[in-house]
Amino acid sequence: MNRLLVIDVVGLTPRLLAHMPNLTARTRSRATLETVLPAVTCSVQSTFLTGSPPAEHGIVGNGWYFRDVGEVQLWRQHNALVGGDKIWDDARRAVPGYRVANVCWWYAMGAATDFCVTPRPIYHADGRKSPDCYTTPPSLRVDLTRELGRFPLFNYWGPNAGIASSRWIVDAARTLLNREKPDLTLVYVPHLDYDLQRFGPDSPEAREAAEAVDRTLVPLLDDADALGAVTVVLSEYGITPVSRPVDVNRALRRAGLLSVYRQAGMEYLDPWTSRAFAVADHQVAHVYVRDPHDVERVHAVLKELPGVDEVLGASGKSAHGLDHSRAGELVAIAEPDSWFTYYYWLDDARAPDFARLVDIHRKPGYDPAELFLDPADPLVKMRAGMALLRKQLGFRYTMNVVPLDPSLVRGSHGRLPADPADGPVLLSSAPLDRDVYTATDVKPLLLGLAELGS
Repeated sequence: MNRLLVIDVVGLTPRLLAHMPNLTARTRSRATLETVLPAVTCSVQSTFLTGSPPAEHGIVGNGWYFRDVGEVQLWRQHNALVGGDKIWDDARRAVPGYRVANVCWWYAMGAATDFCVTPRPIYHADGRKSPDCYTTPPSLRVDLTRELGRFPLFNYWGPNAGIASSRWIVDAARTLLNREKPDLTLVYVPHLDYDLQRFGPDSPEAREAAEAVDRTLVPLLDDADALGAVTVVLSEYGITPVSRPVDVNRALRRAGLLSVYRQAGMEYLDPWTSRAFAVADHQVAHVYVRDPHDVERVHAVLKELPGVDEVLGASGKSAHGLDHSRAGELVAIAEPDSWFTYYYWLDDARAPDFARLVDIHRKPGYDPAELFLDPADPLVKMRAGMALLRKQLGFRYTMNVVPLDPSLVRGSHGRLPADPADGPVLLSSAPLDRDVYTATDVKPLLLGLAELGS
């Protein structure tokens, strides 16, 4: 049996490998990796680990409308949401006691892994949020915090997102790899997600991000070599240039299909009374239609919206392996230069207060504007500093620094890539027997590289 290290370098493409000599030198085989729709983290990672498409494992995006509670929820963490056997289930049927470590792959909480590290802030009773992580066993959090410092949550996402979070994750993975020597170690490295969305994949900042990841991975790759482990490096999607945000919910509202309710002068999406609304997720949007008789009308509204490339109904969802009850009645796919905002208000003065915050759980859709400080506010850095001071003094604070201008975003993902050079890639320190793998092939491939069979 071979020990296995699997590193998910989010956003890695063949084009970016030109700036990553260390990674290229340490992996002897390369293959094209065909992703799934939607090409977003939660859906693709779940496909890697189960070997099945979203129609079977049920992760239709980074979030969806939970019909049974009437709420849009993104970035849930419980592994029970993922249907089907995971790679560790199959491995343990072949080798009882097979040991697995998960360092920041999604849906880590409650998974049947031996070791787990995942971001989990402390939500104080007074509304403050402090950086931290959740681990199993619980003592691992104490050890990692003592040795590496507290998990750098505000470098993991938000305007300050940067290489510090990836370094911490790599160091945590090295600690587990060398101390516990698990049979399978899963590691998620997020850094390429940031500046490729901020500045675009062809920018100087994108090249610098690739170089930074390449340097950061060297110690982990060296450790794997020293332990005789097989190393696999893969990615979920490639980020491509965009210049056009598409306000899909505003279009549905103007058509009289989306409803809001108002509190304290702010407008909130009302999914209970809306005839149709969208959960925007990068370049894919699940559109939920309450009455089947409205589906044709909603389809027409979406097709007329500039920036919408395709609208999938029942047959289209089935063809893409996306026909699950959690999916919207319709699924909109953006044109290559476009992406979907979650915005539903028609006047920024009516935007909810969380719109100007980094608040991934209350927004009914993904918001890449959270990667920016508002350039229209000349005092934004001073206000952020004052908020941080209040936090450090133990007072409640609001970090309302996120712009409501989606035109700042320069890169996105979610649709299937038109060119393999802009799509995900699979690298291995062991020989590969194909030039092209699908996302559903990853699980049997890893079991084979571990010499466990398929």
